[in-house]
Amino acid sequence: MLAELFLDAARGCAGRSPLTLALLTAAAEDLARGGVVARVMAGAECDRQGTVPGLRFAGALHRLVLEGRAPALAAHYPTAGGEPDLATLWDDALPVLHEHADELRALVSTTAVQTNEPGRSAPLFGGLQTAAHLAADAAGRRACFPVRLLEVGASGGLNLRPHRIAYRVDGVRLGDPGSPFTLDPRWTGRPPVDVTQNLRLVRRAGCDPDPVDVTTEDGRLHLQSFVWADQVARFERLRAALDLAQLDPVPVRRAPGPEWLAEQLARPERDVLTVVWHSVVWQYTSPADRAMGRSVLAEAAARATPPAPLALLVYEPGRTHGPDPYRFRLLLKLWPAGVSLRLGWGAGHGIPFTWDTQPWD
Repeated sequence: MLAELFLDAARGCAGRSPLTLALLTAAAEDLARGGVVARVMAGAECDRQGTVPGLRFAGALHRLVLEGRAPALAAHYPTAGGEPDLATLWDDALPVLHEHADELRALVSTTAVQTNEPGRSAPLFGGLQTAAHLAADAAGRRACFPVRLLEVGASGGLNLRPHRIAYRVDGVRLGDPGSPFTLDPRWTGRPPVDVTQNLRLVRRAGCDPDPVDVTTEDGRLHLQSFVWADQVARFERLRAALDLAQLDPVPVRRAPGPEWLAEQLARPERDVLTVVWHSVVWQYTSPADRAMGRSVLAEAAARATPPAPLALLVYEPGRTHGPDPYRFRLLLKLWPAGVSLRLGWGAGHGIPFTWDTQPWD
């Protein structure tokens, strides 16, 4: 039932985005009554959970606010300079929904959720350093391998430049100290290797079924619309990452992940560590594509050699037995060294993050 999927998305915002929680809860009630939200969501009645229709709805509404076309609603949106009043939020949302129902329906039906969160570059930076050091140790090299980074489900490619970001850790700037984009990774503990050395990325590439061109105003608005509107620090972080992307463009190819990955891994590169990376894309991927992706990676792993190693680095949610049903874990596999590690865990957006290296069964 579509209303239940809205409530699922609302529960995912609990404790993190009171505005989105209130908006989606009220929208679910309106949807169950057959109100204007049913008109906006027409055609999505049979959507599966992985398409998160509630977040598509919230993103479409946020986009109208960012475009300056819903001033009364913008008064509730901190990303537009507003201050939320949860008691009157839905009353101010209803006129916008009625006036723009057809446009909102078009946005909801033609766009996928794209949370290209640059905060995930913080654990990615430490994970790449760890992979480069361990691959060098396994190959008997004194210097770390340079890295070729391949991202599946790259969205706008904002996490394809972790070496171009400055990371502020205990008063020290790691990464690129001259970067216009600075992240406070809020690390507890540290990666198991020295991360003060330069991280060398010699090649970068990404794919996505529906990539976002972050060099365009439309692409920038698309990504900004999916930030929860009361998470201003995250919104500003995204804008800084978009500005960096303008200075250091990395195109993302429109392609299915398994086919693209097979093409990229067909020729191992000597004296380069190839790292396959993905973050929070597994839930959006079909079981068939997951199986195909595992098969492609297994074949490439079987061909890996010490001078041309291969790594898988992922940041995805896993079920837990605690009060929070999911925990986002950073996992690393390295071939042919046979390394398999859980490097730590963190928030869905990558910050904060706790380093705690353990074997990965």
